[in-house]
Amino acid sequence: MVHLFRTSIGVMALAAAAFGAGGGAQAASGPFLAHQALYDLSLVKSRSNSINSARGRILYNFTGSSCEGYTSEFRQVSELDSGEGKITLSDLRSNSWEDAAGKSYRFKIETRMNETDAGRVDGSAERDGDHINVKLKLPAPKNFTLDGKIVFPTEQIQRIIAAAKDGKSLLELSVYDGSDDGQKVYNTLTVIGQPIPADRTASPDASTTDEHMKPLKRWPVTVSYFDRESQQKEGEQTPVYAMAFELYENGVSRQLVLDYNDFVISGAMGKFDAKDSKPCN
Repeated sequence: MVHLFRTSIGVMALAAAAFGAGGGAQAASGPFLAHQALYDLSLVKSRSNSINSARGRILYNFTGSSCEGYTSEFRQVSELDSGEGKITLSDLRSNSWEDAAGKSYRFKIETRMNETDAGRVDGSAERDGDHINVKLKLPAPKNFTLDGKIVFPTEQIQRIIAAAKDGKSLLELSVYDGSDDGQKVYNTLTVIGQPIPADRTASPDASTTDEHMKPLKRWPVTVSYFDRESQQKEGEQTPVYAMAFELYENGVSRQLVLDYNDFVISGAMGKFDAKDSKPCN
């Protein structure tokens, strides 16, 4: 269950980064939206009967612009009941910043399990030619390099939007988001469905009733995350987890479904507040 909350960082980094897509004017129509969103978490199903119930909330704030970069603040508080009085309470917090060109990325992640400190990650990554230099402060000081073809979460969502607009149905990317111990790289496979017109009736939530969202079309998207190291060593093809959501053309995501193989969690948007963004000078 610890892994659930660690990988949720990657999931919400993707959702939050949707509003900071590098080269936004080329990737999506209209400006990206600064906002605060609240998701209510619940158990959809437990395939192995390992989880009896789940509940929680995700709250994140997004601010920034293409000239100053994009900041996302994220917090997830979750409670999993595995039966016989076994309750796991997790409090996961992260703060990240990425510049609009996808060259620089900074991140801080803190995880608490059952009110005890279960781990912290603090680091930065800089793109330099054909490689990426990563500097970690926590969990231990370490410098290392990554393949320059790897993307950060902001560029990942920018490419998904661009692929959707081009009518593509598949997209493969390797992604680094600083999750786990700060050294993990995920291979991702994104499946993009047919666009949903703006006037198509949707199950209502706080985003569908917002005036910023009503004229926009969206796509059903599923992103599967694979352990890159395991794939290289063993040819492993089973995803560590997958997330499905509807992605609006301005980057907003709704109707989250997080699949962790043994069980599936849904995230229904309970609150959505658009914020004013400062224009670039």
